[in-house]
Amino acid sequence: MNVQNVIDIALTAGEILLENGAENYRIEDTVSKICKSYGFNSECIAMSNGLLLLVEDFNLEKITSMKKIKEKHVDLYRIELINSFSREIEKSLLTYEDAKKSLEKIKNAPNFTFSFKVRTFASCMTGFIYTLFFNGSILDGLIAIIVCLITYIVFEKVSKLGFFQFLESFLAGLLIGGLSMFFHTLISTVNTHNVIAGSIMILIPGVILTNGIKDIIYGDFSAGCSKFFEALLIIIAVGVGIGTSLFIGINTL
Repeated sequence: MNVQNVIDIALTAGEILLENGAENYRIEDTVSKICKSYGFNSECIAMSNGLLLLVEDFNLEKITSMKKIKEKHVDLYRIELINSFSREIEKSLLTYEDAKKSLEKIKNAPNFTFSFKVRTFASCMTGFIYTLFFNGSILDGLIAIIVCLITYIVFEKVSKLGFFQFLESFLAGLLIGGLSMFFHTLISTVNTHNVIAGSIMILIPGVILTNGIKDIIYGDFSAGCSKFFEALLIIIAVGVGIGTSLFIGINTL
């Protein structure tokens, strides 16, 4: 197989990994293994929004290619499919046509996620349990269920409109703070702080933080710090949203 085809296969696999929330070290390792399986030496650098790949062909000439990523989300199922794909190539080399067909199937694979109802239920239970964990009463937990229900539904709808992540997190925080204060005005025994503390747990960017820790452990400090900074921005946006709603609510009351 010629070097251009190998680069295409490797970058497409890396693109799928990056788009679906894989760690940078995993992306670089997978891309390099694919190139090595076809007999090419390579160096890959995974960034937050793209891939840079340098491959040395049989004439010892170096070819540099880049792939830019526009959208990112979390889909661990597709990551596992690419892992299986790379292991398959290591065992028995695929032709360019077969490899592209396999990658196209992975791209078009159904999202291996729970239904919207199940995710919403899980969000509500998360808010309820964490509200109790933060010394909230049963009443606070029940209010947190309602707050999480409304917030998650609105957050899902807003995220489909294509707003940038900071604004989405800010609106979600604004909604949590506003709803918590609203229920406190209806039922004075509801503890606003406990409800907010439990409800915001559904907005914590756990996957981003976990991947950042993994990248740092594997020695990729720039990628790890980048993910930590991204998670920090999300947390700040949620905090600003909650603070804004509390400020408006206190001054209104």
